[in-house]
This record gives sequence, structure tokens and C-alpha cells, in this order.
Amino acid sequence: MAIESFNAADLIGQFKSWKALFAEQREFLIALDGKVGDSDLGITMSKAFAAASEALDAEGEGAGMAKLLRTAGATMARAAPSTMGTLTATGFLRASKAVEGKGELGTADLAAFWRAYRDGVAERGKAKLGDKTLLDVLDPIAATLEAQASSGASLSDALGAAADAAEQALEATKAMVAQHGKAAAFQQKTVGLQDAGATVGYFLIRRMSEYVAGT
Repeated sequence: MAIESFNAADLIGQFKSWKALFAEQREFLIALDGKVGDSDLGITMSKAFAAASEALDAEGEGAGMAKLLRTAGATMARAAPSTMGTLTATGFLRASKAVEGKGELGTADLAAFWRAYRDGVAERGKAKLGDKTLLDVLDPIAATLEAQASSGASLSDALGAAADAAEQALEATKAMVAQHGKAAAFQQKTVGLQDAGATVGYFLIRRMSEYVAGT
């Protein structure tokens, strides 16, 4: 059954789901990243989300949404201090400020969550749209959720639309030339490949959509 509003217990459940997802996708992300990067993305993400999930479990839902997100971000930064680990951690730390004082998140609140996440990643990573990074997927996620909130969409419908937008945005990264990290050294060789960081962004929103939809 679909969740109508997202609470602290759901956040702990969501991180458990992300932990399982990145354990499943570990080898895929290693292979994808290995084409033009360091081959460490699958290790980084599986380690970061496993550590964050365990930390949130220990904290418990009584800590509240904002504190849980701060815990997740700080734990990920320590567990996986690579570029992508730092960026995803920064996103959650920034999102914690957007949900401060809220016990439950509706569509507009989750739009604010993902907008803050997107802005944190953009500022920390110094990337621009079109640079073939995680940002190229985070931006349409935030914009789609804001549009869905304006039209009064349910949480489940809004996240489904955001996940679809992220999937299209991920596909669009194949036509881009990488401008950051190890991949930037390969320039034209990166054309035709979907960006590994953007793939992580797509995985995050698709799994959140599935979690809220109860599938």
C-alpha cells in the first residue's frame, strides 16, 4: 500500500532499502565506473549506505527526521570519504536542514528535500548542468517534484514522475562529454556511456518511488 506521508520510521526503512539496493548493484556500478573512472563506485556506495543504515537503526525513529539525516550524512562521509561518498553525504546533510522540525513529509516537503540535496551536491561538486554528473539527474528530480507538488499530486504519483524524469535524464547523459573527475581525462570516449554518478541518482529516486508505492 502506498505511503501518503513519509515519517522517521519510513526514512529508516528507506535507508535499509537503499542499503540492499547498493549491495545488489555493487558489481554493476564497479563495472560501469571502471570504463572511464576508478572502478570504486560500487564499493563506495555499498559501504556508505550500509554504514548509514546501521547508524539510523541504532539511532531509532525517536531521533526525528532532521537528526536521522544528519546522522546518515556524517556516517557516510566517514565510511566512504571518496568524491561520490562526500557528495551523497553532503546531499543528505543539506536535506536535513530542509526538513528541520517536520515529523512527516508530504509531496512539497520531499520536493524541498531533493532541491536542498541537489543544491548541496552542486555547490560541493562545483558542477554545472550538462557536465555529465550526478547533478544532471538531481536537477530534474527536484524540478519534477516541485511541479508535482504545485499540481497537488500524491507522494506516490509525484515520486513516480520524478523517477521517470530521472530515467530520461540518465539516458541523456550518454550524449554528454564528462568534465569532472577521472572521466574528464577521457573526454570523447565518455560519449555513449551513461554517467556512473548520475546512475546513483537514478537508483536513489527509483528506489524511493518503489518504497513509497509499496512495491
